[in-house]
Amino acid sequence: MKIFHINSYKLKVATLAVTTLPLIGLVSSCKKEFLVAAPELTLPDQDAFANPTRILGQVNGLYVSLKSGSFLGGRYEIYNDIRAEEFTNRLSNNVTGYDVYGGTNNSTNTYIASFWSQGYLTINRVNLFLRGIEANSTVLTPALNANYIGEAKFIRALSYFSLIQIFAKPYVLNNGASRGLPLRLQPETSLANNALKSSTVAAVYAQIIKDLDDAEAGLPDGQGSALANTTRAHKNTAIALKTRVYLAMGNYAKVIEEGNKLVPQVAPFVNTARTAHALQANVANVFAAPYTTSESIFSLPMADTNAPGTQNQLGYYYNANVEYFLNQTGAGIYADAAWPSTDARKSSLTGNVALSSTSTVRRVTKFSGTSPFIDFVPIIRYAEVLLNVAEAEALVTGGNLVRSRAILQAVRNRSDASYVFGVFATPTDLANAILKERRIELLAEGFRYNDLARKAAPLPSFGVGTAVPVSDDRYTFAIPLAEVNTNSEVNNF
Repeated sequence: MKIFHINSYKLKVATLAVTTLPLIGLVSSCKKEFLVAAPELTLPDQDAFANPTRILGQVNGLYVSLKSGSFLGGRYEIYNDIRAEEFTNRLSNNVTGYDVYGGTNNSTNTYIASFWSQGYLTINRVNLFLRGIEANSTVLTPALNANYIGEAKFIRALSYFSLIQIFAKPYVLNNGASRGLPLRLQPETSLANNALKSSTVAAVYAQIIKDLDDAEAGLPDGQGSALANTTRAHKNTAIALKTRVYLAMGNYAKVIEEGNKLVPQVAPFVNTARTAHALQANVANVFAAPYTTSESIFSLPMADTNAPGTQNQLGYYYNANVEYFLNQTGAGIYADAAWPSTDARKSSLTGNVALSSTSTVRRVTKFSGTSPFIDFVPIIRYAEVLLNVAEAEALVTGGNLVRSRAILQAVRNRSDASYVFGVFATPTDLANAILKERRIELLAEGFRYNDLARKAAPLPSFGVGTAVPVSDDRYTFAIPLAEVNTNSEVNNF
């Protein structure tokens, strides 16, 4: 457990949760004073739950931990996308993931260790918060207690889901019988419980679903403003993440059950339940300030006072420094005939850049190339939820193929009004078209590896130069050596 830094809780964790309140601004208004306000310097942990303001500070601190550049603020999305066929590396720099790209990373990689560490640090902060708020349940109203507990459980679920994707074999490989992760649900403030076996993949998924069910029950219908509805969890946020989790489990019936809470049966597929969600007419608006369109179900906010940090930012990797540019040959989606130049996602969200007088490449411009790279990081978009439901309808026994195709057509026509999909001879053909649409729609947002892994499909790795089968050790990240050295049981289950 040393890698989690849990022994510093009394001096740092409780303080950080409050002192970082100005950095994320998870409040009910759209004002941004939180980006520049001076933080408090100290707060004893015994006072962290003394009043509603301090408890809100604890909640905000959980989001701050989640959005660390070494975790979901950048590294997770980058690692998932550079491992397959969509991108070409330019600089051969291991600091920016070249070893991940080439499949040579191992348990000594300090950047992957930081990802693991930040993930479990976030989980432990949630566990500490849940203990604290339950011990001080009379400070807040029952509704606000339920709200904050729901937000915490959503954050824990998202953290575990992100970790299980890349540090364990896919659920569908053997219905989750493989070694998963240590399932830490109790708060740790000492090194007493370092040694903990990993739970199975199935057990970790079961906890993720339990947390999300609990979160949905406790969360409000909305958080009061466009900014808060984008940067804080509400009922639809938990529901949307459940569609992703069930899709990773291959449980298509449950994807549809959850998805039906958000996605109407027929076009135009605009959600009006609880918090409104809809595709934006101009896809570029989703990735432009203020980043709070109704398509943005959950994003991690950034500002110049709390950018993701050096060499973690999506805009740095794909736009400004062009660490990775689009693979325009062979298997890369950019060259696929199914993605014509008439599509706004190609014309507006990618662009040429000259690296020299003789070298021009194509880059992703979803994220600005301007330092300090403070684009919000999109975690859940309505477009993804639509495609989750469409795929499930295509693959579940007795699924609604008409609805599946209509959703697919709606996502495409938002960016290319003239495009018409041809006839799909089989449900599998329709599902494959949806998978290809995901590669276009969700490009550079951290989905490519997960979409391959949830099918237990080989990684068509451009960096490795060959397909990497699910049985290959390179398919999943090794548990960091620092964790192995402090938890001798981690590889047992």
